[in-house]
Amino acid sequence: MSAYLFVISLCVVVIISFFFSLIAKRTNLPSVLMLILLGVGIQQVLLYFGIEPQYFNTLEVLGIVGLIMIVLEAALDLELKRDKWPIIWKSFVIAFVSLGFSSVLIAFVTQLFIQNLDFISALIYAIPFSIMSSAIIIPSVSNLSKDKREFMIYESTFSDILGIMFFYFLIENVDASGAGEVAIALGSNIFLTLIISVVLSYALTYIIQNIKTEAKFFLFLAVLVLLYAVAKLFHLSSLLIILMFGLLLRNHKVLLWGKLERWLDDEAIDGLFENFKMITIESSFLVRTFFFVVFGISLSLNTLVNWEVWIMSGLFLVILYLIRYVMFFAVERKDIFPQVFLAPRGLISILLFFAIPEDFKVPELESGALLVVIIFTSLIMAWSLISETANARLKNKEKDIKIAQQEKLPFQKIKESKLTDVFHNN
Repeated sequence: MSAYLFVISLCVVVIISFFFSLIAKRTNLPSVLMLILLGVGIQQVLLYFGIEPQYFNTLEVLGIVGLIMIVLEAALDLELKRDKWPIIWKSFVIAFVSLGFSSVLIAFVTQLFIQNLDFISALIYAIPFSIMSSAIIIPSVSNLSKDKREFMIYESTFSDILGIMFFYFLIENVDASGAGEVAIALGSNIFLTLIISVVLSYALTYIIQNIKTEAKFFLFLAVLVLLYAVAKLFHLSSLLIILMFGLLLRNHKVLLWGKLERWLDDEAIDGLFENFKMITIESSFLVRTFFFVVFGISLSLNTLVNWEVWIMSGLFLVILYLIRYVMFFAVERKDIFPQVFLAPRGLISILLFFAIPEDFKVPELESGALLVVIIFTSLIMAWSLISETANARLKNKEKDIKIAQQEKLPFQKIKESKLTDVFHNN
């Protein structure tokens, strides 16, 4: 393929992805499914012309950048206010407990299907299946009520961050002998990383507010990626650096005190936040587009003809939604729908699945089960959102009819008066 044809192909994929996002907003069908199917279609075209697609290195690089962008985008969405504390603690508890129980139960189920698989390896495989995708949820819940929308944003964000940290911590401390050594390793790792994260975040924010050149945002994205990679080489919880920087930009009025509050300019940081968020959203869109398309190209469709893959995936889905229902019933107690069914798996799950070290990889556990779980969790989410929208419209119609009956007005007059109020308000 010539360079011009390659560039044309990239541009066409981005344009198609944009239209997929428009379709997703109108139909509540996640664009991730359409992107994966686009990748599968490209794979079949390449195979037809005798080209064997090999994109695993590309997938890994896109995954690392996508991981950083997702955590940063999620951190920029987390607003730390006292009045939001009930939503924060409830969503954190549900995300944390659901992640833990789902991972353990899925690990046990995996051991039932694969003989001689030790529990740690099964748990490493189980974690990607247990993490929700904030990259899918955040743009999909815009039509929900404010409280439900904020709850899902917080929960999916916590699920992403906790799941990623749990996965890499487990891999890096798998050789630890005993719970005491694991606890010491975890405590020292998080403590050291938190100190570095706080210092670097304040330093970067102070520096960036004083840079007057226009081309500074991608410079700092490059610095963040560099810090992440260097910290990862030293086996630190490097995502805390990205998380802390995003939280500081979003909540600088809460997290600044003493001399720090005098050193940093509120107006300058507010402007940085708006611009940084816009660039992060745009960059995340681009990375997600190519990641899911490349994932579709790299998929081995032969695994889907294995009946064990479907049974295993079905049991995984039962575990995920059963634990989710129990947790919502215990914590929220009421008005738990459609939140229970909003649990899609996406980019993080794929990234971590392919990031499993060679020492822990099992030939029997290929990407087929992950693909099935991604597809069905996305379809269940789409169905629940469509049902919620239909129920909301029905309730509004019943409310209008009731008002019309009370005021003895035709139903059409109520609709016209509402349209008139909207027109005048705008």
